[in-house]
Amino acid sequence: MEGIIKADALIIGGGASGISAALEIKRICPDSEVVIAERLDRTGKKILSTGNGRCNLSNKNISNDNYHGTVQNIMEIIHNTQSSEDFFMSLGVPCVSDDEGRIYPYSKSAASVLTSLRIKLKSENIKEICGFNAVNIEKNQNGYIVTSEDGREIYCRKIIAACGGYASPSNGTDGRALKMFRDMGYHTSKICPAVAPLKVSPEQVKGLKGVRVYGCVSAVSEGKVLKKETGEIQFTENTVSGICVFNLACLFSRYEGKLDLKVDLMPDMSKNDTMKLLHEIKKARNTCTLEEYLNGLFVKNLAVYIVKRSVRRPLTDIVTKLSEDELSVIASCIKSLEFKVTGCSSWQNAQVTSGGISGLAVDRFLMSKKDDGIYFAGEILDVDGDCGGYNLEWAWSSGKWAGKHCAETIKKSKR
Repeated sequence: MEGIIKADALIIGGGASGISAALEIKRICPDSEVVIAERLDRTGKKILSTGNGRCNLSNKNISNDNYHGTVQNIMEIIHNTQSSEDFFMSLGVPCVSDDEGRIYPYSKSAASVLTSLRIKLKSENIKEICGFNAVNIEKNQNGYIVTSEDGREIYCRKIIAACGGYASPSNGTDGRALKMFRDMGYHTSKICPAVAPLKVSPEQVKGLKGVRVYGCVSAVSEGKVLKKETGEIQFTENTVSGICVFNLACLFSRYEGKLDLKVDLMPDMSKNDTMKLLHEIKKARNTCTLEEYLNGLFVKNLAVYIVKRSVRRPLTDIVTKLSEDELSVIASCIKSLEFKVTGCSSWQNAQVTSGGISGLAVDRFLMSKKDDGIYFAGEILDVDGDCGGYNLEWAWSSGKWAGKHCAETIKKSKR
């Protein structure tokens, strides 16, 4: 059992937001004692999985439209903290961006990003205590006592809760921290997976497993188009997936039971142009069967699926039998293939948590309105971003923002 551990600032959670918060406190208040308490046996594990291991650090095209949730000053926080490119360059990690504005380390390696962060933590003498599963926070006259599941205690003046949400529990974020704060009386917004596949009934996607296709996906509720995204769409036996779908998943919590997806498989063509193309294909394949009709326009599984969903004819019928009305139905199916959303994917398959500590529970500095000296950063807050570096940008920026204001209060008290 370790002896009594004391800190000016305790960071609960050693992920992206926790590490950036710790480094910011040290930057502003170098003589402060900063401790990171991490539930897993190593800090930064979730960073390794970001960007498919390439670590999509941020995005050059950030706006308020890329974020969802109840925290009101997201863009103020991002614009008034050091840019991710400058932050990582200061750690010896140059960055590059792709045509979509996604920012990566030059190495395209998440491992190199984490190594650079660990090197900096070590050089700043920031203590890391791993295997510390915080289960209780108690206020005392000097600040707070944080107790772990195995009975260890850390005495601290300030706390930054950067312990994530529910998404990707194998990387340490399994929702226990949010439960702890709910038990302390904190209000949380509705919680569900985000940046995740959306579930549909297996009957709706029968025959499409493994299909990948470019298209435009619209999220629709009671006839109203809520949001559109374009990109590669992927199908499994019971989900519709792909980055464009991930960016619509945040809507599930608000429109549960009333959310549909409409997929335009030929977004660059009008319905009239699609009809003309179908006529040309019909003429070129006048001796072919319906099973062969759209093969070449789409991969075989999707081609057969569209015909079966559109036309009530045996697939062995000859293409020339298709009527004008039937061609119109096929064109409508291509331009607006509809799926009813039945759920969101599991936490294990989600990249981010939608919901968390409500923005109404914190001030503009991300400090608790209820408990003086407790700050929040990262995914534990009710903020989720689109896929493409936006969530990691929020982690770095909110961590630095909370760290900055936490450090300033520590600095004042040391005078």
